[in-house]
Amino acid sequence: MIFGLSGPELTADERAFFAEAEPAGYILFRRNIVDPEQLRALTDDLRALHGCDDLLIMIDQEGGRVARMQPPHWPAFPPMEIFDRLYDIAPSSAIAAARANAAAIAATLADAGISVDALPLLDVRQDGASDIMGDRTLGAEPMRVAALGRAVLEGLADGGVVGIVKHMPGHGRALVDSHLELPTVTASEEALAVDLAPFRALRAAPMGMTAHIVYTAWDAERPASLSPFVIEEIIRGRIGFDGLLMSDDLDMKALKGDIPALAVGVVAAGCDLALNCWGRMGEMVGIAEALPDISEASRARLDRAMASVTRGGDPLSLDRLIATRDALIGLVPA
Repeated sequence: MIFGLSGPELTADERAFFAEAEPAGYILFRRNIVDPEQLRALTDDLRALHGCDDLLIMIDQEGGRVARMQPPHWPAFPPMEIFDRLYDIAPSSAIAAARANAAAIAATLADAGISVDALPLLDVRQDGASDIMGDRTLGAEPMRVAALGRAVLEGLADGGVVGIVKHMPGHGRALVDSHLELPTVTASEEALAVDLAPFRALRAAPMGMTAHIVYTAWDAERPASLSPFVIEEIIRGRIGFDGLLMSDDLDMKALKGDIPALAVGVVAAGCDLALNCWGRMGEMVGIAEALPDISEASRARLDRAMASVTRGGDPLSLDRLIATRDALIGLVPA
């Protein structure tokens, strides 16, 4: 499991529960963040609790409308769409800008003690789809999405942060927001090959996240996160992804049912980890009681992913990275 926390510091109940349950990692939200000093103290506390310097502590810090760490304490980062627009003008500049931007994000995360970012989105944007993806995506052309996505992964790694490719096997066709209801994608196998292409190109990524979407061409009954066929045949097989695979948040309205049962379901379907974001003690206790210990294969994937980047080197110059990015995206017409 990856668990959320209730507030900006560990409660006594959380400390006791986490020490016993030993979750694989944690995810942070704005409710957990006050300022740089508090945030670093929180992440240090989590590491000390587990005696693990390489603990998975993740966040959604994409830029644009998805940013948990915000001004005035941290820089504002642009939405990913800007790099797609720059690619229209100068592809190599777009790749350089995306890498510099991701390295700048990583510099802020590493300074805060955060080791994993839920970025990049490899969802191929489709006309008429839900705006939940929209300007968060890297474009509508699969190989452009892959090229920019690779630059983002490399930029994060430059700063010592592990990236997560999401939302496998592709969220770009969803007509509704999976935070609010279950999307059903009725596209053919041939059409869905477009969605798979960026994930295939970056199948060596250290971590991936599933989509809570039904793809009728593959499994008309279950969303990808709960579908053994989609995970084993499409994500592990056709895409060829052998990194650490986590579900999207179990509490999203796309999924129905008891949260502990959903956690068991996504792990049984083939996810290495289930993601539960909200820090509700009753749900977390139920999940810990329902799930088995992490499998040897999943533990190996987790260890490999966390070892995929080097930490503790010379810190990157945040100002220089942002200046490089801004000079490049300045080429995009207003």
